[in-house]
Amino acid sequence: MADDTVTLTIESDEGTDEVTLSRGLLEMLAEGDETPAEVVGDLAMFGCAQRVHMTVHHSEGDVGDELEAIEAVTMDLFEDRFGATYGEVTGHQH
Repeated sequence: MADDTVTLTIESDEGTDEVTLSRGLLEMLAEGDETPAEVVGDLAMFGCAQRVHMTVHHSEGDVGDELEAIEAVTMDLFEDRFGATYGEVTGHQH
């Protein structure tokens, strides 16, 4: 089974984590010659942007200035990584 999977290590100042994924899945999701690490990096960025977007724009009530600022930074980082806005990539615009 080890040949069919790829284990990636995620590191930060606060610690590390590992995630093991199907090699076939990573190959399917790769665009061009993207490495498994790049594919997972894209997925992490996309997932975080999606979560903060949902929290800010699809929650009931006011989410506050702090969360709106976090979303703004996240969306800037998303655009830096993908060269397009979250709305352009997802077709979901407000």
